[in-house]
Amino acid sequence: MSEQPPRREATYEDLEKLPPEVIGELVDGELFASPRPAMKHSRVTIVLSGKLMDPFDHGTGGPGGWLLLYEPELHLRRNVLVPDLAGWRRERMPELPDTVGATLAPDWVCEVLSPSTMKLDRGRKMGVYAREGVKHLWLMDPVAQLLEVYRLEGGRWLLLGTHEGNATVRAEPFEVLDLELGAVWAR
Repeated sequence: MSEQPPRREATYEDLEKLPPEVIGELVDGELFASPRPAMKHSRVTIVLSGKLMDPFDHGTGGPGGWLLLYEPELHLRRNVLVPDLAGWRRERMPELPDTVGATLAPDWVCEVLSPSTMKLDRGRKMGVYAREGVKHLWLMDPVAQLLEVYRLEGGRWLLLGTHEGNATVRAEPFEVLDLELGAVWAR
């Protein structure tokens, strides 16, 4: 048998060479290129961000204290990840850095699952988020209308709850808000 040559670790240059119609990520030195999200995926992401932005980022009608971003580029050691939404507590990130990517791991990440990204989001990216100390993770499936809420405990993800359909939930770390999932899934 012939031996395979050692795999070359992907670099940021490899990301820059990707066409604009894909989202590129580096996970443990491997390049992943995913198609831009489908319309339903994009809609869920923007509606959810709207529900969270005023009370948590702006502090209008809520506690404030958060900095929320849509599709931020996270530079976490040798990983470059692009979650759908991410949030930092203001005491950890008082101001937005003037850089392309954030090197400080978020306190909360939300991945909206697509058929093309589900395996990566549920697998290797969850592992990176745990290693980097992200405290809260939401996985949202717009097709199944399902929200999974996780908290990092002892370096492992603890599933706090699975919510579906039109449920109204209070989900960490935004549990002071009644989140009506039916409004998030609405077309």
